[in-house]
Amino acid sequence: MSASEETIKPRPAVRPSVPIVNRILDAISSVRVGVVTLVILTILSLAGMLIVQQNVQGFDAYYVALTPAERMVFGSLGLFDVYHSWYYQLALLFLSLNIVLASIDRFPSVWKGYFKRPKVTGSRGWLLARPENEIIAASEGTVESVAAEIEGKFKMNGLKTKVTNENGAITVFGERGRINRLGAYIVHVFLLTLFLGHFVALTTGFDADVRMIPGAVTDEIEMIQFDLDKKEKFNVKLPFSIECTDIQQSLINAGGSIDVTNTLDWRTQMKINDPQYGELIADVSMNKPVSYRGYRFFQAQTIPVGNAREITLELTPQVGGETITTKIKRNSGTTLADGTKVDYTEFMPDFTFGGDGQPDTRSGEYNNPVAVLNVTPPGGERQRVFAFAQKLPDNAPVGAPKAGYKWRLAAFEKSPLAHVLSIKYDPYDGAFIAWYIGGFGLIGALGFVFFLSHKRVWAQVSKQGDGKNEVVLAGEANRNEAAFGDLFKKLLDEIKGKEKGQ
Repeated sequence: MSASEETIKPRPAVRPSVPIVNRILDAISSVRVGVVTLVILTILSLAGMLIVQQNVQGFDAYYVALTPAERMVFGSLGLFDVYHSWYYQLALLFLSLNIVLASIDRFPSVWKGYFKRPKVTGSRGWLLARPENEIIAASEGTVESVAAEIEGKFKMNGLKTKVTNENGAITVFGERGRINRLGAYIVHVFLLTLFLGHFVALTTGFDADVRMIPGAVTDEIEMIQFDLDKKEKFNVKLPFSIECTDIQQSLINAGGSIDVTNTLDWRTQMKINDPQYGELIADVSMNKPVSYRGYRFFQAQTIPVGNAREITLELTPQVGGETITTKIKRNSGTTLADGTKVDYTEFMPDFTFGGDGQPDTRSGEYNNPVAVLNVTPPGGERQRVFAFAQKLPDNAPVGAPKAGYKWRLAAFEKSPLAHVLSIKYDPYDGAFIAWYIGGFGLIGALGFVFFLSHKRVWAQVSKQGDGKNEVVLAGEANRNEAAFGDLFKKLLDEIKGKEKGQ
């Protein structure tokens, strides 16, 4: 049998092998992998919200309340510090890589198909396959004149037009909102910015608390780290010192308690002494944090032990005469007309005598408020004086006249013993990048993606065999098809109305 007579058996098709690197990159950039990674990050973030994190006020009490098994499990899994854990940061980096690769993979085709070489014409069958389509019989005018009229209608409705003449048919193409095709990539940019800001903040900064008591000065903050059942404390030295000069609590009811439910705002005034930049006076309020050299100070909580920011004293001279009224702020003093110096040193909200016979306070409530003063008469020795808010009997030893006066606490401005400020160290403004650029940018980008759409309309005008004109009107939108349907119907009515001579 000759070679020409031999039956040629078809060989099985051999699929070209794809390099393993390409397969790995395709897998990483897939939408499914991205969604799974995003779900994992969401679950870990929820765990960080539900499980109190270390270096958060109240964590020590939360840790003690846990069972030994919970401490062991949470500690071994790193759930007390989720946001700094290796697996959280790995998931964040992996999702970022997924977004970058997906954008690189898909962006060229979007750019080519909608910007560089947009589809401005198509066959009659292709046009009739669009979601919105209609055939209009146009009997008047030439193909060119009908196309010109339709182009005018498109422009009147805000569409950017382009006219193409192919094979005796003129296609008028109109579109609006083409930039929306890039919306997904704008979302990717802000999402990556959000991730980058958080990553920078987590890896370069820290959180800590500092107690602010008026008159106290410190240049250190205490960090607390928990590892299973081991509690470690270490100090972080600041490049400047902080002096608390005043704390104030604005109450809804001035006569009520200093609880959170009766509070409008907290205010902490501090003086920052920086050897490099000098002195700065700063006020930290509930909704007004202070930023300084990468450190952000926030109001965290109060130490709800009653105190007084300012006291009003009524002094009745022992030898007789008019009552003197004077006001003194905490940690300060005044000098009376006769030269007597009065220093306000302490406040006891619920005065009592302890077991050792020394003055003490039973609670933090204002049940029996007393101002403790140091009084120095002219040429005399300093004396300790207790000014009671309640009127005491004349024979009560603690209410007896001292330094020539009978002392009474007439009024006082309620204030807690101390405020607790939360300090966030973020030297590269990662939180600012994340929230203000990434966060708000992401919200705006999502609104841009979902509330706008790319609308495209084609009108193909051709001369039929009977000498009449035919208009094939077709269109589509990438989202919000209901609104596009209204636009398409409006264009259809306008074109039909013109052809009917309306």
